Parts: sequence; structure tokens; C-alpha cells
Amino acid sequence: MNIEKKKTSPALFVRQVRQEMQKITWPQRRDTFISSGIVILLIVLFSLFFLLTDQVWSFAIKKIIQIGSGF
Repeated sequence: MNIEKKKTSPALFVRQVRQEMQKITWPQRRDTFISSGIVILLIVLFSLFFLLTDQVWSFAIKKIIQIGSGF
């Protein structure tokens, strides 16, 4: 199954890229800041959640080991 690809000249490629770039709807500055703020907030919240979860599990495992070893 031999599929021949049509070769595109560099000038035609650049024209096609420009046409496609004109079709893009770029977000407003306000939308970008709001989205970035939400992402940063969620990163902080998830980091705190995983820190707390890690501390609880670490404490529990240390207590279990202490009980098991008899100290």
C-alpha cells in the first residue's frame, strides 16, 4: 500500500500556516489570568492535601512499628 504524499513548497506552507493562525480565537488577558490563578490555587491546595496525608500516614506507620518492636 503505497500512499504518495503531495509535496508542498515552503512558500505555500507558510501561507497555509498564516491562514490557520487567523482562525484561532485567542483568550482575553483577563481569562488567562483567571485560569492561571485557578491552576495555582489548585496546586497549592493539592500540595497541602498530600503533605497532610503523608504526615498522617508517616505518623501511623511509625506508631505501628513502635508497637511491633515493643519500644
